[in-house]
Amino acid sequence: MVKKRIDLKSKAEIEIMREGGKILAHILLLMSEKVVPGASGEEFEEIADREIKKYGAISSFRNYKIHKNGVPFPSSICVSINDEIVHGFPKGKIIREGDIVGLDLGIKHEGLHTDSAITVGAGKLSAVAEKLVKVTKGSLSLALSEVKPGNRLGDIGYAVQGYVEKNGFSVVQDLVGHGVGRSIHEPPEVPNYGNRGEGLKLYPGMTFAIEPMVNAGKHYIKVDNDQWTIRTEDGSLSAHFEHSVAVTEKGCIILTELA
Repeated sequence: MVKKRIDLKSKAEIEIMREGGKILAHILLLMSEKVVPGASGEEFEEIADREIKKYGAISSFRNYKIHKNGVPFPSSICVSINDEIVHGFPKGKIIREGDIVGLDLGIKHEGLHTDSAITVGAGKLSAVAEKLVKVTKGSLSLALSEVKPGNRLGDIGYAVQGYVEKNGFSVVQDLVGHGVGRSIHEPPEVPNYGNRGEGLKLYPGMTFAIEPMVNAGKHYIKVDNDQWTIRTEDGSLSAHFEHSVAVTEKGCIILTELA
């Protein structure tokens, strides 16, 4: 079995990623403020494209291919609504009252990538939708508290899975977080499930994206004919939150926040 190399970043590189992450967080905030009934997916894309250009960054997602002969992703952002877990196209979408809207963005700043996502409600949400968003966001906070030297990836996944299942929801298991930095997707994979004390040990210089994807129903998924949009198999709601982080000697730096 061939082990994939984990690319450790220098303190200077982590600082560049932090700068890029602040730009990314700013763009997500601007988009989140526009999540209202009647808004279109194209409006979010316009904001993202304008701000990415304004800061001299590059979209990590536009024209990205998962597979060599696959369909290139057509947008700078993912807009995933209700039962769409991730990778939704913004084009042609209109936000309705009660929708939950996943906004996922990756940018390249001075040669290094960061990746982040939020889920925002439009207008008044159902009790299930409101709880799902709250629990998914909370599971990410618990995961971040496990990012420190000597801990393992299994500690992160265990924290997410335990909290999500305690609240009656399920963690998507066919999709995981990932390393990030010189590429938008690098080793290692970062599952949102696992056991304490298992998996890769965390070392200073590691940079990766933690991204709980949580379904109100079962964890199974299906892929649309566009080869990108991934939905819950049972049609239940799904929420998604994501931060790019760096492991340091002192613990965790959240790279994709404004503060």
